Amino acid sequence: MHVTKYAHSCLRVEHDGGVLVIDPGVFSEPAALDGADAVLITHEHPDHVHVEAVTRQLDRRPFTIHGPASLAGMLGDAAEALEAVQPGQSFTAAGVPVRAYGGRHAVIHPDIPVVDNLAYLLDDVVYHPGDSLVVPEDVRVDTLFLPIHAPWTKFSESLDFLRAVAPRRAYALHDGLLNDNGLAVLNNNFARLSEVDYRRLEPGTRIDA
Repeated sequence: MHVTKYAHSCLRVEHDGGVLVIDPGVFSEPAALDGADAVLITHEHPDHVHVEAVTRQLDRRPFTIHGPASLAGMLGDAAEALEAVQPGQSFTAAGVPVRAYGGRHAVIHPDIPVVDNLAYLLDDVVYHPGDSLVVPEDVRVDTLFLPIHAPWTKFSESLDFLRAVAPRRAYALHDGLLNDNGLAVLNNNFARLSEVDYRRLEPGTRIDA
């Protein structure tokens, strides 16, 4: 698999000629969707799904959207492409084996409703948790995309999650709200306080997984 990190929480996965896109949100580059054969959406917040961009791409090229059933209410016409996924379910998207974990978004504040959220493990290798810190207990993750900054988490929680998953390597995820100062502080602390090969990838960087 080849994985390209786009802005914020968006990944583009290329595998055996197929293209799988995860969380193409409003902070991410619309080009991430070009040629998509399938899209995984972790949850309904706009920084994880840009409905207009997804709808435009569907008009150009049909593909399947996989995600929580609750997405149907906000996808509009694109809901016709939705195949609802349940926690614990295994399926194939764009030729990539996927397992879904979790089920609920992390709590932002008691006054803000908690929505459904799925974490996705790709080919038992790459883990994208969406907006949650759910540890997949049944597998050793090779590559973790780690949420490093959000209204729903703090550094100590993300660091403990990184240590609990204990991947071979980790890359920053959910980093679209940070300036250079914040990125420098967090990147240094994650690298210094974990025993993991941790880095932040600039948007557009591609890795092999």
